[in-house]
Amino acid sequence: MMKIIPAIDIIDGKCVRLSKGDYSTKKIYNEDPVEVAKEFESFGIQFLHLVDLDGAKSKHVVNQKVLENIAGGTSLHIDFGGGLKTQQDIETAFNAGAKQITLGSIAVQNPEFCFEMMQKYGPEKIILGADCENRKIKTSGWLEESDHDIIDFILQYQEKGIQTTICTDIAKDGMLEGPSTGLYIEILYKTSVQLVASGGISGIADVYKMKDIGCTGTIIGKAIYEGKISLQQLQNFIENA
Repeated sequence: MMKIIPAIDIIDGKCVRLSKGDYSTKKIYNEDPVEVAKEFESFGIQFLHLVDLDGAKSKHVVNQKVLENIAGGTSLHIDFGGGLKTQQDIETAFNAGAKQITLGSIAVQNPEFCFEMMQKYGPEKIILGADCENRKIKTSGWLEESDHDIIDFILQYQEKGIQTTICTDIAKDGMLEGPSTGLYIEILYKTSVQLVASGGISGIADVYKMKDIGCTGTIIGKAIYEGKISLQQLQNFIENA
């Protein structure tokens, strides 16, 4: 069954969404992320993708209290990302209730550290964040571009035992114009990772499309907050699956 994974992005402790990762496009959807998470859970959703956007920008975990409050107030399986640069950051996230963490920028900047963390915590606890634009991996809250091609980047970590990758095509993120299906098909064909698709979901048909091409999970953000997909539709998808 493909996992339905709503996203909560945090700035200043509030639930927000951006378009194409641009912080100037910030739109606040709820002052209380815990309330949002509880509503997700009430519709049978079991997973949550929680991103500390303040942490991604400042390069250290900032909103661990939000993680702690959601983990304490729900039974959601939370994967947490944003600002995870040191082992202390990672321990902070796990201690606050994250079941998995997503390593993005640091996976580009310091792969040896990430390989060490995979050994320490187990590869099932670490998700590779592969966020790209024009196939090039971007870092630091998508503010900096690297020279890494998306496929080569994933294969580098696959060789070290990574199991799950979240891939966001930044050009699609928050645009409600459909996901980067061709790119995801290529990743599924050229690698053996469990792929979680992220970015561009515009309606429930896109969710079924991601399931049909073989994605392990789909992260859904703005489509929920803008009413393009209802939580009832997602509940029906989960129950039918």
